[in-house]
Amino acid sequence: MLSEKIVQKTFVREEGQPTAPSLVAGEILSFFTRNSFAVSDRGEVITFEGSMTPSSAQAALLTFCTVISLGSVGLVLSIAVPEGGNNWFWLMTLSPLAGVYYWTKASRKEEIKVKMVLSDDGNSVSEILVRGDDVQVEQMRRELKMSEKGMIYVKGIFET
Repeated sequence: MLSEKIVQKTFVREEGQPTAPSLVAGEILSFFTRNSFAVSDRGEVITFEGSMTPSSAQAALLTFCTVISLGSVGLVLSIAVPEGGNNWFWLMTLSPLAGVYYWTKASRKEEIKVKMVLSDDGNSVSEILVRGDDVQVEQMRRELKMSEKGMIYVKGIFET
């Protein structure tokens, strides 16, 4: 994924989950630390910074898919332009360039901002505002068992 989509969502804790500010803050810090993020700014809004690195598995998959695609193009061209013979299949040797392109362009810095809104009595967290990459925000929601404010989460058929 070369492009990032920034979202801002408000979450609430699911029923039965601890809402003490120190526990919630600890869970959020633990989640981002496990995912190679570091705290870059503390205050009312906590900013986590991390760097997304390219995946060798994705580079290999991209190269494989490009080989198949260029092989298909070579097959079509060998039928459509028979003067070239089987030389059209040499196009497949260009496929590693797709992996190299991905590898050089896939790394980026990410920034996620988290703000906890306390209840009136100050003893529990009523809302958690998160702004950052949609994939990271969704992963945080799933792992920390939160639901988006005003939404009811319904599990998909492939989720356990």
